[in-house]
Amino acid sequence: MKKVIIFGTTDFAEVVSYYLTKDPNYEVICFTLDKEYIKDTNFNGIPIKEFENIEKNFPPSEYSMFIAVGYNKMNKVREQKYIEAKNKGYELITYISPNVFLYDNVKIGDNCFIFEDNTLQPFSKIGNNTILWSGNHLGHHSIIGNNCFITSHVVIAGRVNIGNNTFIGINSTIRDNIKIGKENMIGAGSLILKNTDDYSVYSPNETIKSKVPSNRLRGI
Repeated sequence: MKKVIIFGTTDFAEVVSYYLTKDPNYEVICFTLDKEYIKDTNFNGIPIKEFENIEKNFPPSEYSMFIAVGYNKMNKVREQKYIEAKNKGYELITYISPNVFLYDNVKIGDNCFIFEDNTLQPFSKIGNNTILWSGNHLGHHSIIGNNCFITSHVVIAGRVNIGNNTFIGINSTIRDNIKIGKENMIGAGSLILKNTDDYSVYSPNETIKSKVPSNRLRGI
């Protein structure tokens, strides 16, 4: 059983804690934050400790860590804490839900969290510090870089290469043989049919509100 420290106290950190406590392979020992952000002594009954000196009482030789930070500032906040935890000597765990479908030649880095109902096809690869929320498809020979955040129900076809620090919103689709540049912000419902440049932003139009109110609709 791995004894795990979770960095963060957001909703994401709470979800991570829930998954790990349901898994007999992990024990959540405490949460940790930078001292200036600690407002309480515990989170959901589990103690919160200062990150600045966490290794003094919880040495890396005995404890592992997971950086449960979202996609703030194009995943740069999570990337920075990932680097700091590595520099302290911690092993950063990767959690893969037992309800993920993946083949034995799929490669996944550290500090990744792969939620349920993801399908990872043969020869695909996921870098370090990357999050895949539930229900995504990663096609064969495709690569997701480091520090990425893939939300839910994203379809990534075969031989796609996604650059570091990219965010992909719900229900987006990326055609095969596409290269996504680094630090792309791809909004919910996007359809990507050609290569993108670094630092690109895609934001599909929102569904237009009808001028007819719902109480005047007939036949519904």
